[in-house]
Amino acid sequence: MSVVGFDLGFQNCHVAIARAGGIETVANEFSDRCTPAVVSFGTKSRTIGVAAKNQLVTNATNTVSSFKKLHGRAFRDPFVQQEKNNLAYELVQTNNGGVGLRVMYMDEPHVFSVEQVTAMLLTKLKETAESNLKKPVTDCVISVPSFFTDAERRSLLDSAQIVGLNCLKLMNDMTAVALNYGIYKQDLPDPEEKPKIVVFADMGHSAFQVSACAFNKGKLKVLGTAFDTYLGGRNFDEKLVEHFCVEFKAKYKLDVKSKIRALLRLYQECEKLKKLMSSNSTDLPLNIECFMNDIDVSGRMSRSEFEALCGDLLQRIDAPLRSLMEQIQLRVDDISAVEVIGGATRIPAVKERIAKFFGKDVSTTLNADEAVARGCALQCAILSPAFKVREFSVTDVVPYPISLKWSIEADEPEGFHEVFNKNHAAPFSKVLTFYRKNPFQLEAFYSDPASVPYPEATIGQFVIQNISSPKDGEKAKVKVKVRVNTHGIFSISTASVVEKVEAAEADEKDMESGVEAKNQGLVEAMEEDKSVQQDHPEAGTQSQVQTDEHPSPPPPESTSEEHKMGDTEKVEKKSDKPPEAKKPKIKVTNVEVPIEANFVWQLRKDLLNMYIENEGKMILQDKLEKERNDAKNAVEEYVYEYRDKLYGSHGKFISEEDLSRFSELLTETENWLYEDGEDQSRQVYIEKLEELKKYGNPVNERYIEAEERPKLFKHLGQRLLHYRKIVDEYKHQSEAYQHISATDMEKVEKCVQETMEWMNNAMIVQSKQRLDYNPAIYAHEIKAQLSALDSSCHRIVTQPKPKVESPKSDASVNGLNHNEDPKAETNKTVPTSQQNGECHTNEKETIAMDLD
Repeated sequence: MSVVGFDLGFQNCHVAIARAGGIETVANEFSDRCTPAVVSFGTKSRTIGVAAKNQLVTNATNTVSSFKKLHGRAFRDPFVQQEKNNLAYELVQTNNGGVGLRVMYMDEPHVFSVEQVTAMLLTKLKETAESNLKKPVTDCVISVPSFFTDAERRSLLDSAQIVGLNCLKLMNDMTAVALNYGIYKQDLPDPEEKPKIVVFADMGHSAFQVSACAFNKGKLKVLGTAFDTYLGGRNFDEKLVEHFCVEFKAKYKLDVKSKIRALLRLYQECEKLKKLMSSNSTDLPLNIECFMNDIDVSGRMSRSEFEALCGDLLQRIDAPLRSLMEQIQLRVDDISAVEVIGGATRIPAVKERIAKFFGKDVSTTLNADEAVARGCALQCAILSPAFKVREFSVTDVVPYPISLKWSIEADEPEGFHEVFNKNHAAPFSKVLTFYRKNPFQLEAFYSDPASVPYPEATIGQFVIQNISSPKDGEKAKVKVKVRVNTHGIFSISTASVVEKVEAAEADEKDMESGVEAKNQGLVEAMEEDKSVQQDHPEAGTQSQVQTDEHPSPPPPESTSEEHKMGDTEKVEKKSDKPPEAKKPKIKVTNVEVPIEANFVWQLRKDLLNMYIENEGKMILQDKLEKERNDAKNAVEEYVYEYRDKLYGSHGKFISEEDLSRFSELLTETENWLYEDGEDQSRQVYIEKLEELKKYGNPVNERYIEAEERPKLFKHLGQRLLHYRKIVDEYKHQSEAYQHISATDMEKVEKCVQETMEWMNNAMIVQSKQRLDYNPAIYAHEIKAQLSALDSSCHRIVTQPKPKVESPKSDASVNGLNHNEDPKAETNKTVPTSQQNGECHTNEKETIAMDLD
């Protein structure tokens, strides 16, 4: 099972994986751990990541970036219309009213949805993870901004589904950072002690997020979140761009905004200048050659000037911080530490502003760029059975209050109820009880639309179907479970009708312990306790701790209920009422009924399936194009390689005639590559390479043989001398080899003599052979002779001497070694037989004495 965390950033992405040694942020094919969130479309294929970023200027209209915030939005969304003016590529409306990106791909105009483009980016990140893990990747955890609404989160999940990823959890950026921070801390207070409060501030390229978290040993609880969704590093870049646009217009009479390529180059240079100013307080230059109309431009900026230019942006940092402190109802003194991450927090003025608000220095113990990805990988490891991670529970929050309203009947007041308030624990479920005679509709929406950075307050409509009155004419009791799941998405998971049916005697033990209270309230909100929530797989491993409401976990079937009577806000616990007496032979059952859900933003299944199919086709096309380019590059590489070798190391191994033909063929192939061969099929390049190899391979083989042959002859000669020396020593009665029979030694001598003759003849024959001809003796023949020599001689000359045992002396028979002191006999343990005056030897000792 793969354990992978993906940090999908607005500008850059990171991939973290879990290995046996811990969490590791992995590098892409460019040895870079940062992959730009850029996709570029070409005439034959698409490029993603670093290669795509390199085409931002040269292929501006077909290279898409900054698309993360377009998820789940309608084309007529004010934010989309504002972004449209700042993008080099074209945004259009899709058939379902969403945002489409129009580009030229495969020489044809294509419109891709935001979900498709993000799926392409995930394809690249998935490949990066697979190349490092050396196995397929399916399960993962993906980061998401904490301010993303349900529609945006569902859109991101669709992107993961398109590329075949099983997203175990959409994890809020700040929660991932907090997990990465807390799970390694050894000094956290015990669960019963006062928690350690830490504030995390993340200013990325497009947004500013802050979160307050309470830490205890093995436990993390998010207390609150705040954000400015339009304050990030790119806003600081825009300030610089505007400044230099004005300066260049006055100084060089250039309208930078009139040419998109010039504007994009200026953005890139301003981003570099911003990073340099973060580490240098002196004046820094900005120089761009051939900027517009072949004019070189230059400018200067200091850190103090930059901070003055961005004064209004720096002032906006305080608002989310104040909002956070109001939510958590704590003083600044209660904050133990302030951790900052995100690329824009490297700007000194940003860190100073945050530090000034909290009255303490900010900490940078976490990797500013990789903390989110590492936290996601940790969460994936916790959810995975493949890794053992020390117990650490995570409780997140609902960022916006969510309410329900429902269709009413003639005799009822208007139905409205807030099911989840702001910063309510998540994931979490509640059960609402309705009394209805007919099917009815529920509508979920955000209670405070002004606080939601999304124009549509409605989340979705849910129709509870198959509701009818019981036979007695009373209203049916309908239980509806509403839930904010592990992805932070609201849904109505189940609906069931409570029915009373006659039960047989054998079934009486299965009857409910208490019959429903006859309360005719319209809705009862029943919060699930910890034990109930663990029964739902979507809750993952994150159990909820409801200490105020549930001091001790009750049995799964006991729940607390809030009874709303009409428009009143009165709440009473169902558990406070004594259960009514059992009715014998009556069984209460819950019969599930279907729910028709209509979300504000949800891809249709047929559209999603089409996107999955199209992504598969594009992946195949990318693979084919890569193979085609590899084949073309192989031809080009062969041409240049052999052009150098023929007039260098390989020159003496080819005849003049062949050299002339081969050189001519190389020149023709080179010209063909840049003319007719610029765009050919893979098979054509393979055939062209084979044609070249007909000339090149024999030359290369002669060169390799000429390099290896002398070394092998030398080695063979050394082995022959070794065995010849052994034969000579044997003939001179050397004690080391006298145990070898004369017949065997004759075999060795004969083998050495024959091999010596073969080697001498082979060397003579080869010395007469020209270098530009195929060799007379090949390296593999010498290796065969060497192998045969060793197999024939080595076994004979290394056979061991036979062992002959020496006769035992009286001392040995009596249990003493020759070199032992007889006086030491008193210190040895004497066998029982010797204690009785007897002397025995074992069987092997007796046989040895008889032989002697």
